[in-house]
Amino acid sequence: MKPEENTGIVGWGAYIPRYRLPLKEIVRIWGFSEETPKGLNTIEKAVAGRDEDAITMGWEAALNALKRAGIDPKLIGGVWFGTESKPYAVKPSATVIAEALGITPDTMATDLEFACRAASESLRLSIAAVASGMVKYGLVIGSDTAQANPGDILEFTASSAAAAFIVGLSKEAVAVFEASYTYVTDTPDFWRRAYIPYPLHGEAFTGQPAYFHHIESAVRGLFKKTGLKPDDFDYAIFHQPNGTFPLRVAKRLGFPKEKVLPGLLTPYIGNSYNASALIGLAKVLDEAKPGQRILLAPFGSGAGSDAYSIVVTEKVLERQAKAPRVVDYLNRKKIIDYALYAKYRNIIKKI
Repeated sequence: MKPEENTGIVGWGAYIPRYRLPLKEIVRIWGFSEETPKGLNTIEKAVAGRDEDAITMGWEAALNALKRAGIDPKLIGGVWFGTESKPYAVKPSATVIAEALGITPDTMATDLEFACRAASESLRLSIAAVASGMVKYGLVIGSDTAQANPGDILEFTASSAAAAFIVGLSKEAVAVFEASYTYVTDTPDFWRRAYIPYPLHGEAFTGQPAYFHHIESAVRGLFKKTGLKPDDFDYAIFHQPNGTFPLRVAKRLGFPKEKVLPGLLTPYIGNSYNASALIGLAKVLDEAKPGQRILLAPFGSGAGSDAYSIVVTEKVLERQAKAPRVVDYLNRKKIIDYALYAKYRNIIKKI
């Protein structure tokens, strides 16, 4: 038996801010071609409000995960928080959320960084900790208020959202981890040095050498490890930097777009970085049926990708209605203009 098979998702949750910025506003302000959003297959993006940050969004998603899990927070032995937009440069965010949820003090807690893959790395650590018996439950959170230099192409998709998962033993799980595989290299496609407010990126270099190569390598590694193939999966969820890349990588791997669309959220909320693929998983679990198999393949620049095979159990049905669904947050939206977006995201600086 693979170590992953001893573990599974006990509870899941998501959070999407209510504010949405139509991408036509970015076109209007910065003079981009009206075809740019169409090429990204994205209509609008979620924007965190003035009183929201990666911690508050992560707390909300984790609270929803706890509601579905139905466990005592004190039983959570590890809290792992993946983000690249934490509110404090030096102070953990994981401890704030753990304290607010009543998990402390008998728990591990740490923040992780690996661009958009930090939360997925947290998931792998949580699986290992639960499978080894070191902890009974692990809480994994991916949350970002993604930053982008105003006027940069990245501004079209960099958005805000959070997803959270409680990992426990497979006998309690709504979905069991069947197997996993990781592929990493040193590929400098996206970075931000200290004291620089916005990340830089290698434009087209972020595609083939980074995103496509790493996701394809991780998924093919999972296939070789398990003997599974695209036909064996009911859903395929990939990292979502835009609405186009996931469909392209799916086609290259042999997945029809019908298996990708249920978890593809970028067209409606943008790229929420560490929550990107995981919030897609949350949406799929909101509607999945027992026995269905899910491929999850997050990606992080720098660069690396994980691939997971996840099998849904009967327990998913009793927990789907115990917390707000992703679609509930999608429908609860308020359209704003570029001025409010700049205000909420503190783009306008006082001198």
